[in-house]
Amino acid sequence: MIVTEILGNLYDDGAALAYDGLHRERVVLPSADLAKRIQRVQTDHGTELGIRLPVAAPDLRDGDILAADARSLIVVSVQATDVLVIAPRTIGEALFTAHSLGNRHLQAQFFEDVMVCQFDHTVRDFLDRHGVPYSREERVMEVPFRHAEHSH
Repeated sequence: MIVTEILGNLYDDGAALAYDGLHRERVVLPSADLAKRIQRVQTDHGTELGIRLPVAAPDLRDGDILAADARSLIVVSVQATDVLVIAPRTIGEALFTAHSLGNRHLQAQFFEDVMVCQFDHTVRDFLDRHGVPYSREERVMEVPFRHAEHSH
């Protein structure tokens, strides 16, 4: 089977109820694979799929429905990623940390009061050396880490 479009997402309003009671198979993907338009995957039940999404399609998300029929559906499930969750105490500490890590071209995501990046021992050492609070966690990252796109 080749998937050429996303049928919806289980976490959208009311979607889970529409599929309640159906057999579910999961395609478990690392966060980095969410941005891939073309890939071959296998469900947790052994079903093989090809994914060939249009260039304009958004990245895959946790809960995306790849296939569905009257009895079953196949859903994307994002694998947890080993990350550092950085929680600066002040705006100055936040600016210093973001600037210093940005100079390393670190891929990061920002949430309300934390910065999240993939685990890297050199980043951990930097945070320890400068006393910046952080925790190491396994976290499902709904958006893949990627470098900012720009041109010179």
